[in-house]
Amino acid sequence: MNEFWAIIYGIVQGLTEFLPVSSSGHLALLPLVAKFKDPGLVFDLAMHLGTALAVSLYFYKDLLRIIKNSFYLILPNKKCDGFTKNFIVATFATGVFALLLKDHAESLGRKGSLIAINLIIFGVLLYLADKWGRIEEKVMEKDSSWKKGLIIGLLQVLAIFPGVSRSGITITGGRILGLSKEESSSFSFLLSLPLIVAGALLKFKDISEFGIKFDYGLSFIGISVSFLTGFVTIHFFLKMLKRIEFSYFMIYRIILGIAVIAIL
Repeated sequence: MNEFWAIIYGIVQGLTEFLPVSSSGHLALLPLVAKFKDPGLVFDLAMHLGTALAVSLYFYKDLLRIIKNSFYLILPNKKCDGFTKNFIVATFATGVFALLLKDHAESLGRKGSLIAINLIIFGVLLYLADKWGRIEEKVMEKDSSWKKGLIIGLLQVLAIFPGVSRSGITITGGRILGLSKEESSSFSFLLSLPLIVAGALLKFKDISEFGIKFDYGLSFIGISVSFLTGFVTIHFFLKMLKRIEFSYFMIYRIILGIAVIAIL
């Protein structure tokens, strides 16, 4: 892979991480379609670091709030807000079960046929959840919503299989549980940070221990492009949410899934 494809990877990651179309699915399909050697999950995680930086910058106020309120859990006479509690519950649920399933995801998840099936099935579920889901006000701000946070965290685990879409499955869960499009998306974007950082730390540990080959130059290019593209995508996606129908994403995912099956 060369600099051109590193830029393409960054653009694809920045666009698809926050749209409910599966960034990992698109990244896994790129080498299959372009006929070059798959750079692997380590390079994919590097691309995710770029979008994690974009989330951190765009939602820095929410991130500082979560960090501050996390300390309130262990300090006397301080009350942690409901949003932070629900965020922690969701993150813990994701972390535990992602560790249990990650080996299966690495061995099976990058097969083109499975990616295509995931694109279609979870695209339809996203549309149905948005169409029939109810809307409550500021669901994740409530202390009593920890069970909903737990469910969303468990659903996010499925995103370790390419084609599912991390943002797609968490938004789907959020809409079923009463979150609005805006709240589902914002919570989903923030929820990606612990998963990406933990995944990167585990992979970079493997790099140092097992001597996995890793092109830092190409990764830096991809991270930079994914950061810039991701920041712009977050901004415009959140602005479009009130007007856009999730049926468009479902149609795109179905067409892409059928195309993958036909080509591969």
